[in-house]
Amino acid sequence: MPIIVDLDVLLAERNMSVGEFAAAVGITPANVAVLKNGRAKAVRFTTLEAICRVLECQPGDVLRWVPDDEA
Repeated sequence: MPIIVDLDVLLAERNMSVGEFAAAVGITPANVAVLKNGRAKAVRFTTLEAICRVLECQPGDVLRWVPDDEA
């Protein structure tokens, strides 16, 4: 999948656990795992906004595109 989700990096930089992140964003830890593992097929803008609010970042800090041959 050419869209990479960098939640692991962002959570580590902020010393935030998956549980506290999930609670702050308003999603389940299982859905955080789906995002982190690249299995999500879509992300709602409201969820992306909440992620950016909680992590104090921009959408481009969370999501990035990588060509198939580099993934």
